[in-house]
Amino acid sequence: MIILTLAGFLSGFAPNTAIAKTSVQGAMIPMNFTELAQKVKPGVVNIRTVKIVKGGGRVFRHFFGKPFGNNDPFKDFFGPFQQQDPQQREFKQRSLGSGFIIDREGYIVTNNHVVENADQIKVKLANEKEFDAKIVGRDPKTDLALIKIDESSDLVPLKIGDSDALKVGTW
Repeated sequence: MIILTLAGFLSGFAPNTAIAKTSVQGAMIPMNFTELAQKVKPGVVNIRTVKIVKGGGRVFRHFFGKPFGNNDPFKDFFGPFQQQDPQQREFKQRSLGSGFIIDREGYIVTNNHVVENADQIKVKLANEKEFDAKIVGRDPKTDLALIKIDESSDLVPLKIGDSDALKVGTW
């Protein structure tokens, strides 16, 4: 999804191989986005997050709480697994997303919902190198976030185009 979104932001890209035979007012229309995807791939990253969640919801309490009070018929069987209060247990909630590098200093744009409330953020580059990241800023209303990794030698930033130069319907 983010690669298609990048198509609107990237400027100066003119595909020269996969072009349709028809044109609209003299402009050639690309048959697909393979060339664009290949060009931006080094600047697109994979983002994995972990959020530590304590306790559980109503369903969790139903199954691991005390629905039968002190006369729980399953106590002998499940007892060893219920040594701590279910409200105090910790679980790792994992999520995946993508983003793109905007400069050689390690700044990456992604979606807010990918990194919101994350306890750990890992970024994997196209060359398979992986780095820890931290949130620099985020805007829930626009669902955008800016994260940063402390790496600059292997980063390939994507050029952000001028949205004022686009017209409705521009690829």
